[in-house]
Amino acid sequence: MVAGLAHGAGAGMTHPFLEKLAGELASAGVATFRYQFPYMEERRRVPDRPPVATAAVAAAVRAAAEAAPGLTLIAGGKSFGGRMSSQAASQGLLEGVRGLVFFGFPLHPPNKPGRSAPNILARCRCRCSFCRDAGYLADLNLLQPICADLGSQATLHIIESADHSFHVLKSAGKSDPEVLRELAQATASWLTI
Repeated sequence: MVAGLAHGAGAGMTHPFLEKLAGELASAGVATFRYQFPYMEERRRVPDRPPVATAAVAAAVRAAAEAAPGLTLIAGGKSFGGRMSSQAASQGLLEGVRGLVFFGFPLHPPNKPGRSAPNILARCRCRCSFCRDAGYLADLNLLQPICADLGSQATLHIIESADHSFHVLKSAGKSDPEVLRELAQATASWLTI
């Protein structure tokens, strides 16, 4: 299995979170193909507009398929990267992708669930796995019905006390490396269903 893994809006593909997650995914039997959006390559702060970002996702998926022919192909990423992957899938741009995995999927602006984005996930036509943080960008009251609408196509794995970077306080009873391992194992388990 190989996952096209996109970064979040504020950090590129070499961000420690994404590097460590890629390592944990590899340990769980999932290869990753990390890539950057054009704005990050050009060292701009403002993320690319959706047409540019979705074209980057599609190009990365094609490159991953060429680099690892014959492997099951999934796409997704952290926050913005996951959202752009879902938009690319909803537009039919991700040929051969068997599923989407989201680490901190952003449904709405920080702590403003009343301003949620339109649900494009129903148009993705592939399996979806959501690994959710504490939810300041994805209120559970909004995310659970989306997962329910997707039915058996969706799984939801919640890290209760994690922030949007999946960092947990010591009082959570687990460490950040344990959380990353949990995310990778949840993803690998989802892929075998």
